[in-house]
Amino acid sequence: MERAPFSFMRGICRIDSICRRCYPDAMMTSRCEAIVIGSMDYREADKIVTLFTLEHGKLKGIARGAKKSIRRFGGALELFARLRLEIGLKEGLVQLHGADIVTVFPGIRTDLKKIAHAGYACDLSDALLPEGLSNSRLFRLLAAYLEHLDRSSDADPSDRRFFEINLLNVLGYRPLLEQCALCAAELTGGAWLNPAGEVSGLLCGECGRGGRRVAGTTVNLLKRSLQTGRFGMIGFSPGELDEGGMLLDSAITEHVQRPLKALSFLREMEEKS
Repeated sequence: MERAPFSFMRGICRIDSICRRCYPDAMMTSRCEAIVIGSMDYREADKIVTLFTLEHGKLKGIARGAKKSIRRFGGALELFARLRLEIGLKEGLVQLHGADIVTVFPGIRTDLKKIAHAGYACDLSDALLPEGLSNSRLFRLLAAYLEHLDRSSDADPSDRRFFEINLLNVLGYRPLLEQCALCAAELTGGAWLNPAGEVSGLLCGECGRGGRRVAGTTVNLLKRSLQTGRFGMIGFSPGELDEGGMLLDSAITEHVQRPLKALSFLREMEEKS
């Protein structure tokens, strides 16, 4: 008797290729572009790597023998390296078969302040991104920020806030800049932050009574950050950075479920500058 195709033998979905629902242990090979947003040693020779891939979104993978195999991985699995990968897609941890380096952003790695900003951007992306959902806009945003840091003479705090407001916007977490977060009244000119920190958005003068004033120029710069597609085009004054930072920090804290380890290092570097 002629045997049925592989996927028809035990599967239930009647497709002509291996179905991951019918065969959860089956592995499909994929070539993809990725940025390393997290990495940790595992056992004696392996690494577990968190990847933000253009094609598949955020994935966690294991690189067998990564600490010993120079030929297969070399220094490719370092934080915020941009890679072309061959991976085996499966339930749980994906398998990393090989990696080619696109760039390790050498202009970042020689500057502690730049390292702090790049590490924070990767840690924040890791904390906010869902696993397994592709998002090309966010991939391009993170890649553009790393490229800008790599080329710049210094890490500008304005670019960090530019990255944050756009990241929150794409994910649907952005605080309202046009309306009061409590009563939905239109915000004209300046706004206020909740004095008790119970609301992460901007407030009108009535709802924000007793809170921290946010100048209209700060609100306008945040709006412009959403309309401008390039890093380095928006510059915040120290006062505007403080006001905008309080708003963005509050919004980020609301949606991040774990402490951001890279944030402590970033703050340390900012205090020294």
